[in-house]
Amino acid sequence: MLMPNAAAAKGAVPDVTPQEARAIAKEATIYGFPMVDNYRIQYAYFVDRKDPEYKGTWNTLFNTARVYTPDDKAIQTPNSDTPYSSVGIDLRAEPLVFTVPEVEKGRYYSIQFIDMYTFNFAYVGSRATGNEAGKFLLAGPGWTGETPPGIKAVIHCETELAMALYRTQLFNPTDIDNVKKIQAGYKVEPLSAFLGKPAPAAAPKIDFIKPLSGKAEKTSPRFFAVLNFILPFCPTNPAEIDIMARFARIGVGGGKVFDPKALSPDLQKAIKAGMADAWAEFADYKKTELDTGKRSSANGFGTRAFLNGDYMSRMAGAVLGIYGNSKEEALYPVYFIDSDGKSLDGSAKYTIHFGPDGLPPVNAFWSLTLYKLPSSLLSANPLNRYLINSPMLPDLKRDADGGITLHIQHDSPDKDIEANWLPAPEGPFFVVMRLYWPKQEAIDGKWKAPPLERTS
Repeated sequence: MLMPNAAAAKGAVPDVTPQEARAIAKEATIYGFPMVDNYRIQYAYFVDRKDPEYKGTWNTLFNTARVYTPDDKAIQTPNSDTPYSSVGIDLRAEPLVFTVPEVEKGRYYSIQFIDMYTFNFAYVGSRATGNEAGKFLLAGPGWTGETPPGIKAVIHCETELAMALYRTQLFNPTDIDNVKKIQAGYKVEPLSAFLGKPAPAAAPKIDFIKPLSGKAEKTSPRFFAVLNFILPFCPTNPAEIDIMARFARIGVGGGKVFDPKALSPDLQKAIKAGMADAWAEFADYKKTELDTGKRSSANGFGTRAFLNGDYMSRMAGAVLGIYGNSKEEALYPVYFIDSDGKSLDGSAKYTIHFGPDGLPPVNAFWSLTLYKLPSSLLSANPLNRYLINSPMLPDLKRDADGGITLHIQHDSPDKDIEANWLPAPEGPFFVVMRLYWPKQEAIDGKWKAPPLERTS
């Protein structure tokens, strides 16, 4: 069995002052949260067969031939527009070949490739590669083989483990069989199987450690032990040599053992205080940057080059909607507050009005989805309606000016406008707009999402 930390001795107690340890723990929490939370989800999806969210073994494609509901609880802010498919990726032994079928024009699909850092390092799909059939080779760090015949492109991943998330557009409930046919055309296989050659030696078995709960990730010093487990699968990027050396001063790093019990009481207290500092900084970032619209989800998702060391934006993306798309693939205007700056709550009523020429500009489609707080999950309601999206436009009631007003509230509005009703829970919530394959005027900010206004 491979235990990335087993070969390392416990090591000496870190030679840092409590003040230094607190500052480093804060930085390491901001840096590592997306990775630790990603591991929590991957463990549920691909390791723990008893978990209700379990999908299947590594390097195996799993199709979910339905949209997400309030019963899906592993991922924060899941979309309910596109049935998902997923693959837990292990590239240690050899590359994988991803095959996609031809998808009819007008139907959006994408494969989002996410590494252990939660960087979106590549895409296949309608925007990135077109709707034609094709085969794509995904290789891990250090692979230098030749591109086989029949491969449309080679995609490189900088971590040994990763994940692929597929999204296949569902037009309406009666369209699900068409989505299933497309999903049946998705295929993932090892390079050796694609070439018809013997498989290489299998990679050592991984002795996966139990992840922390989402709640414990915020307070438990074991957070750093989980991070240390993950880091050996992530070769240190040259841009992060210095920051990893700094983290090592408190025992954080690939091949290291983090044992809070081995620390002095003062250092234990400093580590916990550093974690709390990180979450306080996140709360301030959300309040001053995201809630005010100064920054958006577009800042939190993308390649390593795009994020360029902005670890707080990466943390915020993971906290509020892990596995969000890069801005070229999808934009996510989020409503945490109304136009008066007040938090959203089901005790009030709200509207969003799109002018006749003001609908979200997209090449694919748009949607508006509601999530209850504090869970950031879909909210159960009598209509089983969790979103309103552009395929529903023919059924929505138009305003006198030709525009559309959406009603967001707990109780049903008048029957003649119920089609425009997005049911809210009794308590706090937020709303996410999604623009799939947004047009340039949305990406560059010329088009802006309309305000969410309180009506009572």
